[in-house]
Amino acid sequence: MENTPDNQVILIDKPAGISSFGVVAKVRGYLKAKLGHKVKVGHTGTLDPFATGLLILLTGQMTKKSTDFLKLDKIYEATLKLGYTSTTGDPEGMIQPFSKSQQYPNEGGPEPGKARSSALAPCRRARATRPELDAVETITRTFVGKIVQTPPKFSAIKIGGERAYKLARKGQDFKIPSREVEIYSIDILSYNYPELKLRIHCSSGTYIRTLAEDIGAKLQTGAYLTALRRTKVGTYDIKDSTPLSNFTDMI
Repeated sequence: MENTPDNQVILIDKPAGISSFGVVAKVRGYLKAKLGHKVKVGHTGTLDPFATGLLILLTGQMTKKSTDFLKLDKIYEATLKLGYTSTTGDPEGMIQPFSKSQQYPNEGGPEPGKARSSALAPCRRARATRPELDAVETITRTFVGKIVQTPPKFSAIKIGGERAYKLARKGQDFKIPSREVEIYSIDILSYNYPELKLRIHCSSGTYIRTLAEDIGAKLQTGAYLTALRRTKVGTYDIKDSTPLSNFTDMI
């Protein structure tokens, strides 16, 4: 990093608790201090603040190639907590124990990718029971292939020119169009109810929060993400990345 060029691909291991834009700002400040002049810096696909892992930044003229990186497949390691739901699909939302009567008063659960209400009624039925490993294996396999997802309302997708998460925070009612994505593989890394750890290889545009919720719906336990780590984007691997702290020592 002693001879940092103006135009490059930078692989960052993003820690939890900072937005992708926050990472860009820190690296931009570091490069300005290192090179003695301003450097254009951009990311190639966001990670949620609670998530960790591979964040690809581009500098200078390389920023013009950002769309090429956006199309790359990704691999994630996701930790799901079964038996509970979150209004945002992650630890930052309102967490509640799952019950069929709360979430689905008329059915066993929604189709994968269908939106679900965050308005929860009082519990009238037994809460989720622990599914056996073979049931978890069977359900997760049903999501491998091309599936239709409805991105979460707490996402950075723009609706009428404004970020969806901003509209959601205002309590506004809006719809996000569904999209087709592809899940190439889902591997169970460990299962100790209520914690389920998965490795997911997926196409660009896949929302792991939505996938976690849909797996929980099919298991009839509910689920939300407690941790998410991106380990690979295309051929770029987390093992080749640099901790963000290395870029903040000078600023």
